[in-house]
Amino acid sequence: MAFKPSDYSLADFLVGDSQNPLVPSADFVAWRAATNWATSLYLPKLHGAATARAMVESAGSTRSSINMASYNYLGLSTHPETVAAAQEALLRYGTGVCGSPMLSGMTDLHEQFEQEFSRFVGTDSTVLFNTGYVGAVATLTALLRRGDVAIADSKAHISAVEGIKLSGAKLVMFEHNNVQSLSDCLDQHKDKRRLVLLEGLYSMEGDLPCLPELLAVTEAHDVPVFIDEAHSILTCGAHGRGTAEHFDVESRIGLRYATMSKGFASIGGVVSGARDTLDYVRVYANGYGFSVALPASVVAGLLAALRVSQREPALRERLWANGTYFRKQLQGLGVDTGPSTTFVVPIMMGSNRERLYSVCHDMRARGLFLPPIDYPVVPQDQVRYRASISALHTRADLDEALNIIEDTVVRTMEP
Repeated sequence: MAFKPSDYSLADFLVGDSQNPLVPSADFVAWRAATNWATSLYLPKLHGAATARAMVESAGSTRSSINMASYNYLGLSTHPETVAAAQEALLRYGTGVCGSPMLSGMTDLHEQFEQEFSRFVGTDSTVLFNTGYVGAVATLTALLRRGDVAIADSKAHISAVEGIKLSGAKLVMFEHNNVQSLSDCLDQHKDKRRLVLLEGLYSMEGDLPCLPELLAVTEAHDVPVFIDEAHSILTCGAHGRGTAEHFDVESRIGLRYATMSKGFASIGGVVSGARDTLDYVRVYANGYGFSVALPASVVAGLLAALRVSQREPALRERLWANGTYFRKQLQGLGVDTGPSTTFVVPIMMGSNRERLYSVCHDMRARGLFLPPIDYPVVPQDQVRYRASISALHTRADLDEALNIIEDTVVRTMEP
């Protein structure tokens, strides 16, 4: 078969035709080989820390690049205090805890972080998972069951979607940030146990939920809310407590979830809420009880990151200033930045998938590291790049990136 990158996508090979489940279809193998020019942009390798400028190996070459692909929003991955805390714990606790938290993997640092995070967000209890993805899936499979209805924003993260499906609950999507659509979905399933799932910052759109209006609907139906603050914890709100703090609705959220890979610039996931609920999650979330706990060195870094973020609000202020500057400058160049109002800035490329990859190669060659986001992750007519702006980016970094985008994205735009 002859392939072009735009002929097929990953959506076409989800169900293979091979008789052996361990052998992918011949068409998939041929497609991967024929489209290496495009797919070589994925699985890039960093030769060092995920800082604002990083050494990136991609598509056969390695160069210093302006990094707008990593989630290091506050720059805490290399902050002297987070690194020193991790180093000290590494020497004391070793490279791993070697056990499930239920049996032997919980250390005093794990407990301390859970307690400090609970105080930070004002909840009774917190459970720390070893990854954000596992935490979301495990929590939802523990709390939901067959016969329940989980009503999620149409832009919800795949971890929430898969957690709902694994639980046996029915998944219902409402239109993104649409209050009436949410109300209609709740009305249609009012005879069931229901849970509404929202995000604090939608990772592909860069926008915030209209929380006050959405919560008014859920409260009218007496339905609890699970909010994923993955991209908004430490970055949104006056004190960094997330979008719930930003809208002053913290007391109205049933369960708060977050990952440790964005604002915290590390790894892990947390779910925080009422003590009885979290006690239940600990024993019924298989992803918690049947997984090894995070290394203590990672947890020490998380503790330090939490403390630095509270003591240095200027990092959060700089992040937002950088995001606003970059987004407005892009718009001034005629670039479509979608619904973004934050430091996560999509650069919309329409439906021309070949252009998406061709321009990405040009940007990489110029030293701009931006990830291409293709269908089926986003709709076919909304392929894009996603810029993750950091507090570490200087104005010079942003201006250089804008110059490269003007020379590549803007110059190839259709009139």
